[in-house]
Amino acid sequence: MRSAPLAMLLLAGCATPSLLLLPDEGGGQGAVAVLEAKGKPQETVIAEGNRRASLGSRVSSRAVTPKAAEQQLLNELPPPPVTYIMYYDEGTTRIIASSRPQLDALLAEAARRPGVEVQISGHTDRKGQDDDNDALSQQRAQSVLEQLAEAGIPRDRMIAVGRGERDPRVPTADGAEEVQNRRVEVTVR
Repeated sequence: MRSAPLAMLLLAGCATPSLLLLPDEGGGQGAVAVLEAKGKPQETVIAEGNRRASLGSRVSSRAVTPKAAEQQLLNELPPPPVTYIMYYDEGTTRIIASSRPQLDALLAEAARRPGVEVQISGHTDRKGQDDDNDALSQQRAQSVLEQLAEAGIPRDRMIAVGRGERDPRVPTADGAEEVQNRRVEVTVR
């Protein structure tokens, strides 16, 4: 049996997994065979475009309008990425007090997203030696990764890098202190 070019399994956010069979660009579609395994195996074929099938213990399908199908797909999209910025005391991996709410918000956001991916970038100001700043920025990024891991975020879903003083938020002269450059930026997807 030919598979549909635009069959979408919609699992995230649904109490019951479902499938949405869309027509292809030319208006045609293939078919999707779904095997039910309650008692004895039984095959159900979804062969009409704009059909949504619930894939619970028993497969059932219903027609949806093209507009409703589009809206359902849009509703299933993951939330957009969110970026958090925390600032640090000079020469340390201690977050300044005013950044603590950002860290708390980051921890909550990462925990609520199924399949979360987290990119962590540590930074320093331009005070200090390049090698020291590279190491400190990596330590800052790693400390955030550790806190996320302790909160239950899988390590294989995160990456932590140190950028040293290379990407200043506020351009300064070499050797200058700037709290906005002593930061960790975290993007949650």
